[in-house]
Amino acid sequence: MFRREHWADSIEHAWERRSLVWLTGVRRAGKTVLVKSLPDVRYLDCELPSVRRALADPESFLAATRGQRLALDEVHRLPDPAELLKIATDHFPDTHIVATGSSTLQAADRFRDSLAGRKEELWLTPMNEADRAAAGGSLEQRLERGGLPASYLAGLPESDVQEWLDAYWSRDIQELFRLERRSSFQRLVEMVLARSGGIFEATAFAGPIEASRPTVSNYLSVLELTKVAHVITPYSRNRSNELTRAPKVYGFDTGFVCVLNGWTASRPDDAGVLWEHYVLNELQSTPGVGKIQYWRTTKGAEVDFVLDRRGRPPIAIECKWRVDGRESLGGLNAFRRAYREGASFVVAPVVEPSFDRGLAGKARVRYTDLTGVVQSLT
Repeated sequence: MFRREHWADSIEHAWERRSLVWLTGVRRAGKTVLVKSLPDVRYLDCELPSVRRALADPESFLAATRGQRLALDEVHRLPDPAELLKIATDHFPDTHIVATGSSTLQAADRFRDSLAGRKEELWLTPMNEADRAAAGGSLEQRLERGGLPASYLAGLPESDVQEWLDAYWSRDIQELFRLERRSSFQRLVEMVLARSGGIFEATAFAGPIEASRPTVSNYLSVLELTKVAHVITPYSRNRSNELTRAPKVYGFDTGFVCVLNGWTASRPDDAGVLWEHYVLNELQSTPGVGKIQYWRTTKGAEVDFVLDRRGRPPIAIECKWRVDGRESLGGLNAFRRAYREGASFVVAPVVEPSFDRGLAGKARVRYTDLTGVVQSLT
């Protein structure tokens, strides 16, 4: 396994702001390995009966570990995790805790209310560019195998995808949501992953999964909460020619998208779509980028991603698998005619060196790689 320095540093920075860090992420994203890798941290697996017994009296346990750095893994296995974490933040602020658990736990009202304003949330996305550099391997390998560390290193056969989907249903969904129609829900998951990156219209999914439109919308909310699907809403400032209500939905991992579509990064058309997914993943793993949206007009002009940072001009990002500086940039030009202020980027896997090009009016666009975009945003 490889060291994920980006995420270890992110936990350290979060601890500077609050004593409790809630580390979330999909199943097999690498949460356990990450917290075990942190220096001077006492690791406790809350799935073990002996650990649950030690934590049965939270006040006594925290008094005995005052000032330590603790990793409470699978904390949702405790009878009342919110009580323990609340006592820790309120009465033992010199004890630093990183807690992991089912992503569904944060949906529980008691958990949300008890820890409101007391925790820093950190979302461990599938492997980003820093992780790939640490692990080695090519970009094409990352796109095809996905960003779950074990799958990236060993490969992602179709059987592993089905095993993951089964565990997601039985250990994540049923613990809190208790949905009854497994076949309909899992069919929606598969369809969302297979159609990843497209406009989501609930009616188009209702028939194939044999569920009502409201049920489809409810299922999508569950997928979004558990980080299995990412809902990207349109950017608009109430202009009559802009889409305002049609979200795009992306699956959580390029490897799963590849398996369910039969895609490979060796085919340019497939690689271009997967690259867009990978850019989104990188933006999601970068702090302070703002709200990630997309832009489209009723006439079809589109920009892949727009970063809406409160009080500042929007940043436009167009994803290209290959560039030579002569690409059609109709979407970016249309966007900059409507929104004159703000930086624009065309991001490709390889741009050596970075360069600028003119857009509509006096606007300019920066051609760069993913590292260049991230450095410009942070």
